[in-house]
Amino acid sequence: MENEVTIRIGGESGEGVISGGDILALAAARWGYHVYTFRTFPAEILGGPCMFQVRISDHPVKSMGDYADVLICLNKEAYERNVSDLRHGGVLVYDPADFTPETGDFITYAIPFNQIARKEVQLFQTKNVVMLGAIATLFGPPIEAITQVVQSKLSKSRKANPVLMEKNMLALDIAQKYVRENISKHDPYLLGAVEKADRVVLNGNQAVVAGALAARCRFFAGYPITPASDIMEAMAKELPLVGGTFLQAEDEMAALAAVLGASFGGARAMTATSGPGFSLMTELIGLSSMAELPAVIVDAQRAGPSTGMPTKMEQSDLSFALHAGHGDTPRMIVAPADVADCYELMILAFNMAERYQMPVIFLTDQSLTARVESVDRHIFKPGEIWERLKPEATEETEEKTPVGAPGFARFAYTASGVSPMTAPGAGAAPYVATGLEHDEYGHPDYEPEDHTAMMEKRFRKLLTAAEELPKPVRYGDADATIGLIGWGSTEGTIQEAVDRARAKGYKVASLHLKILSPLPDRTIKEFIHSVQKVIVPECNYSGQLANLLGAKYGLQATRVNKFGGIPFTAGEILRAIEEVC
Repeated sequence: MENEVTIRIGGESGEGVISGGDILALAAARWGYHVYTFRTFPAEILGGPCMFQVRISDHPVKSMGDYADVLICLNKEAYERNVSDLRHGGVLVYDPADFTPETGDFITYAIPFNQIARKEVQLFQTKNVVMLGAIATLFGPPIEAITQVVQSKLSKSRKANPVLMEKNMLALDIAQKYVRENISKHDPYLLGAVEKADRVVLNGNQAVVAGALAARCRFFAGYPITPASDIMEAMAKELPLVGGTFLQAEDEMAALAAVLGASFGGARAMTATSGPGFSLMTELIGLSSMAELPAVIVDAQRAGPSTGMPTKMEQSDLSFALHAGHGDTPRMIVAPADVADCYELMILAFNMAERYQMPVIFLTDQSLTARVESVDRHIFKPGEIWERLKPEATEETEEKTPVGAPGFARFAYTASGVSPMTAPGAGAAPYVATGLEHDEYGHPDYEPEDHTAMMEKRFRKLLTAAEELPKPVRYGDADATIGLIGWGSTEGTIQEAVDRARAKGYKVASLHLKILSPLPDRTIKEFIHSVQKVIVPECNYSGQLANLLGAKYGLQATRVNKFGGIPFTAGEILRAIEEVC
């Protein structure tokens, strides 16, 4: 097991579980390891159980792991809640002053975290750093890696002071000394030396922000909501540096209204919210679609309904994203699978909004927003930028109007459904963007034949996009008998399950959908027809993707649904594969 270990830290909110886990993951990644994290914590500011899990390996990892190899329990409740997820033969690290674990199929190391922090370091707030020193000494990464990250974070903190730095360094030293003098290591888990690589360590929300800036987003309006608030806060900091504008609106409705106004003015604009806020934006999604105004809307899904579980994940907004709004309202939907996708597909989402002149909904989820991954730096290269179709472009329209002439045919019927558009300014052809049905010139028009023609024009853009946008790629056996179709943040877990199934001799393949509107019909049909049985794993109760595939393609899939607020493990999906074989 050298050079791979999955470590879970459990404790109370306020004990430094999450911050300690972040330091551990960042240290391992900077030392050259691949990392993949998952965290869960209460919605309250202080108090309540929380957990941080990081899988560390010298090769790329696709999921958080089925079990913890090492479980660090900072209190008895953490032990009771998490010991069932400790691997047989794994390691339990606990504080003997707090509890004594029952005998089990695991190795135990007793380390007095509280005593070391209170009596020897004389600063209780260093308890999580004591824990990090013990972890580094027992399992790795090297203590130097932990030290570098702690020093970096403390030096950048607004509360930075020499005494605090000294206390934290002392906590690492004392923990290291205690382990060496008192613990006899007899487990197989150790992170040795690896070759360092040029990687970036960040979470999904950070990658969304990086992608938006790379896509030349210059306007953001939003309202705080978990788990999307980090996006808003980062855009507030970064946009002014590139000449952009940030607006904290009074609510989500005002936020999207401001985005549409900025888009009408020619800016590439976005907002970010979660399910409850997304619900409030419904009418304005219709306006974006009717007025053909580009907009990117990030929906960081969380468990619902209503305010639900703000700090737990679900993939339960797909049906709403597809159908939110009265009337037939074309929109596009993109769902990233991992942190790298959050960057690359955010650029694509902006390009789609600008090219096809409609709202693009970007579906992440709570686990992906906070998931930390080490990503090769070359991923963050400048992407191709698609511009809006201008009146002077060469695309043929049924009626040509000179630029600046009265009666600019802003909504001209075209073969692609995409019409030329302008932004206000000197010399620009003016037009009215209205929520009413209209003719080619934007004038209100309620004639049945004109409404029919304009509705067909708006939906024709989806047909055009379906041919132009990238298609999903099959993963696994070309001659598979079992196929899995997934979407969103489950991709890595599904692929790991496919790898394990193939190692056992099963013929398995998967297809992961990252663009859910428009669907890549031809690719999906070919995949369905190439296998005997299809499994659709998704983190919601009602099987929303399975419902969509059943309605559109008549697919009777085996549904594997998980809706407790925790992501799938590869083992759970592997069991589903074995059950249908």
